[in-house]
Amino acid sequence: MKRLSLLAAAAVLSIAAPALAESPFWPVQPKGGSVAAELRGAWKAQGYGWIVQFGPEGAQLFQTAGDACYPDPRREPDPDGVMTSWRAEGQGTITLTGDPDGGTRYVFDRLPNLPNACISAAGWTPDRIVAFAADSFAELYPRSAERKLDWPARKAAALAKVSPTATDFQLWTALSGLLAGLDDPHVDLHGMVDGARRDLEPGDAATLTRVRAADPAGDEKAWLQAYREGILTQVLQGRGRQAANNRVFWGRVDDIGYLNLVTMGAFARNAAPDDPRPLDAVLDEALAAFAGTKAVIVDVSNNRGGYDTISQHVAARFAEQPRLAYSKVAVGAKAPPQPLRIEPASGVRFTGPVYLVTSDVTVSAGETFTLMMKALPNVKQVGGTTRGAFSDQLPKPLPNGWLMALPAELYKGPRGEDLEGRGLVPDMPLTVFPENDLMAGHAKAIQGLMEKIRQDAR
Repeated sequence: MKRLSLLAAAAVLSIAAPALAESPFWPVQPKGGSVAAELRGAWKAQGYGWIVQFGPEGAQLFQTAGDACYPDPRREPDPDGVMTSWRAEGQGTITLTGDPDGGTRYVFDRLPNLPNACISAAGWTPDRIVAFAADSFAELYPRSAERKLDWPARKAAALAKVSPTATDFQLWTALSGLLAGLDDPHVDLHGMVDGARRDLEPGDAATLTRVRAADPAGDEKAWLQAYREGILTQVLQGRGRQAANNRVFWGRVDDIGYLNLVTMGAFARNAAPDDPRPLDAVLDEALAAFAGTKAVIVDVSNNRGGYDTISQHVAARFAEQPRLAYSKVAVGAKAPPQPLRIEPASGVRFTGPVYLVTSDVTVSAGETFTLMMKALPNVKQVGGTTRGAFSDQLPKPLPNGWLMALPAELYKGPRGEDLEGRGLVPDMPLTVFPENDLMAGHAKAIQGLMEKIRQDAR
């Protein structure tokens, strides 16, 4: 992990000073070999609620919160892909990562031994599951105090609804109450109750809530089709393309380029969802076609997220020199924040004026992309404030087979400001999805933006 004690120093480095060389990462378990001897034993993550026990043949992950601990019930030894490589950070501290070249760095401290709670045979009754969930949110949820979330009170109220012999319905009711009022798209709860699947996913954007309320079927299909048709027939006037597993729209409208990404990943059916290579050919062709334009509009107004590594990969196509974009740190971690920098791509780039279109639908990796782009001096954010959910979503598989998820990181802007739960305010406000014209408003807004760009360039 890059060691920067002050984000102000990082901002200076982004302009003038070369980055200091980092210590190398090593494989946790070389192919066909044993786990590195230095790793063997128990380690607890700073944040994230993880304990990992390394033995000669591999690792076992445990979930922990409060005084509770249990083996992760998923079958994979590294289900979240965070323990591929490691590096020593001093006496009794290591960093683990799934991607040494830009992935999240997870800091772990050595434990004298695996806690007894992790190997206890005590049954996981409904009241214990509620307590574990409440303790997880109390320890890991970002900016709880600022959001006026009293987790001890919520825990007490939830525990009052369950007993050690509570039914699944009563357990679901208690957990739903624990999470009531959280306007956060990175909070999930999924489980089977009385033979039926139940899903709790709070935090929909206001635009999407309006879309579903206006649709007879209560879904987004018609709206998404109108969004697509508006781009292809009105914005791009029948001269655009839909590519990369239908995740990307692009085209040139006379003197303005247009690029729309609806996800940050899954660009090919036969490739890993975080593989950028299927996108590269599309970006090469599009950016080459944009050469000589007055400006390029990059539209992530309907971007539902994906992978920060993809966001970084795309933002690099618009960078002229390295820039600090943001930093991130786990809630409760003692380690300094991990900075993320945008380095200019080696492929085709566009470094002229860029107008980045956002809305309240723009979320997760769409928002980290917005952060990265805002770090570039040639980019202006246009549209609406983004959703405010930057943190990676942390899965917490519960002992009864249900799955809970929550954010557990603080993202900080270049000046050190906390961003989680707040969103990114545009430089130039523009109503992208007007309430009185949900089906056609987006295309009209983009056409209006194109006309304004032309007028300003005269």
